[in-house]
Amino acid sequence: MKRCLVVIPTFNEAENLPKLIPAILSLGSHFEVLIVDDNSPDGTARLVQEMQKTEPRVHLVERPSKMGLGTAYVAGFRYAMREDYAFVFEMDADFSHDPAELPNLLAKAQRCDLVIGSRYISGVNVVNWPLKRLMLSYGANVYTRVITGMPVRDATSGFKCFNRRVLESINLDAVHSNGYAFQIEMNFLAWRKGFRVCEIPIVFVDRRVGVSKMSKHIVSEAAWMVWRLKLKGLFERRR
Repeated sequence: MKRCLVVIPTFNEAENLPKLIPAILSLGSHFEVLIVDDNSPDGTARLVQEMQKTEPRVHLVERPSKMGLGTAYVAGFRYAMREDYAFVFEMDADFSHDPAELPNLLAKAQRCDLVIGSRYISGVNVVNWPLKRLMLSYGANVYTRVITGMPVRDATSGFKCFNRRVLESINLDAVHSNGYAFQIEMNFLAWRKGFRVCEIPIVFVDRRVGVSKMSKHIVSEAAWMVWRLKLKGLFERRR
């Protein structure tokens, strides 16, 4: 089985990782975990360092400060490329994404280049979100689909699997967005390059421990990002 790396950005996730990391590693020896930690004051990095003493499939990238979700994933992608992983996953640290779905993403990735764990491909599969948050997320995805033309129901999902050839084809130096905007941008770049983008249904459960990283800045960045991508697509077609 080809090597798989699950990239998990963290900031104050020390309560979740002792359960999450073993759950991922139990799925098979081909699964490995990379924690990209933004200097969490709760000791997340120290906890991961202790796990590394007995588990060689746990890896850690430490960053000096809270630098954003998008840049954390880019750091993880660069690590995966250097270390020659075949498949690279994105995943949240808070159990919003069920680790048991990772093999399903991987199975679909045998036929697709980018597989998205979608909350909206078969109805609305979100648990414990306030109605306002749900409407914001669902509306953002409709907005994205209409503006960009990208045939993806859940463009803001942070649970996905990339074939390494997708990441090799994208200029990561030119990707500067964070949050929802980062997810949209990566999906769009893969789609515009002609890669096969697929979705599988997942159930998203709001975090049980910790604090959400959502902010007004993240929402506004995503709103502007779709227009930038729209213009980028128009410019490329004319050129």
